[in-house]
Amino acid sequence: MTSTSTPPGLARFNVLEEHAAFAALLEACASTAWARRLLAARPYAGPEDLYTASDAAMADLTAEDLAEAMAGHPPIGRPKPGDPTSAREQRGMAGASEDLRAEMLDLNLAYQETFGHVFLICATGRTGEQMRDAVKERIGNSPEQEREIVRTELGKINRIRLARIVEEEVRA
Repeated sequence: MTSTSTPPGLARFNVLEEHAAFAALLEACASTAWARRLLAARPYAGPEDLYTASDAAMADLTAEDLAEAMAGHPPIGRPKPGDPTSAREQRGMAGASEDLRAEMLDLNLAYQETFGHVFLICATGRTGEQMRDAVKERIGNSPEQEREIVRTELGKINRIRLARIVEEEVRA
């Protein structure tokens, strides 16, 4: 038992065939530029190295790369059917009232009309009300401000999703 060893999921990720590792990264973030950069930096000595590489790759994404990454995220309150990741991350909306769900739908549509993409927030651990308040606050931002907020939120989401890869037990 060595506490300094590479976590099983990260060790597995480090040795995955390139196409499988690339697919795992695209499940975490739909940006091919981000996934390519993380793939090229393998192997990772530890989780922090992976997270740091993710943050650096996120900081370098172009507007087009960000759009590609955002396209992989369903609107808040409407997780993709059969997608346990989006359902888990949006758990805060699961018990929301019909009124709150309807309000979020309207706000999502208004946000998308304003910015041309879905409202993106790291929903993990947030209540439906907190997400509603965030979209109300952010809808008045400039496109430039919102792009940088989205970049930050995507970075948080990517770290959470990468942590799941790192902590994943090796399957027999």
